[in-house]
Amino acid sequence: MQLQLDVNGEKLAVYLSRPPVGDGTPLLLLHPWWGLNDDIRGLADRFMESGFMVAAPDLFGGQVATTVDDADRLSGELTETFGDAAVLAAFDALMAEAGSRPAGVIGLSMGAGWAPWIPAQRPDAKASVVYYGTTDEAHVAGSSAPILGHFAETDPYEDEESVAAFETVCRVAGRELELHRYPGTGHWFAEPSQAAYVADAADLAFQRTVTFLRRHLA
Repeated sequence: MQLQLDVNGEKLAVYLSRPPVGDGTPLLLLHPWWGLNDDIRGLADRFMESGFMVAAPDLFGGQVATTVDDADRLSGELTETFGDAAVLAAFDALMAEAGSRPAGVIGLSMGAGWAPWIPAQRPDAKASVVYYGTTDEAHVAGSSAPILGHFAETDPYEDEESVAAFETVCRVAGRELELHRYPGTGHWFAEPSQAAYVADAADLAFQRTVTFLRRHLA
């Protein structure tokens, strides 16, 4: 199912994966800089099968990158103003479908920049999950919602120093943080279309995410 939203005069498509029976626990899924590709739709459906109602906004207006250069271009064209408004509009649309109750937010890589920030903007967001992506103090402050982080062992985009800095700002902000590093992995290890994909690590991260969300959104 696809929702069509208007965000500041621009169209935003949102992929909605709804359980066939019951409403499911609301979950917002924010894509990496590749765009809303089959990896993300597949991940949304997998979470749906675990009892979640998942909304995944398409922040690139239907464009999908397959190379780093294209992904860098698409993410560079996404303005902060539209990105912020779009993820909040998608969250609001999800809650309109699911009803006002505890919700989770997951962000992969680029999307991880918003995942810890949304609970400060929307009190129904009670837990955040980041996959190989960090954000700054401003996006961590203002909420006590717990954060789960999945990070690669070797990652030029998020090295040990940046992960340590993220851990520090989370602790200073009073955010409970559960952080995991996955041996033998690199950036994008949870995305099947990427060369960095590691099935065992992706499955472990998925199971940890489901456990974390069920614990905090019960």
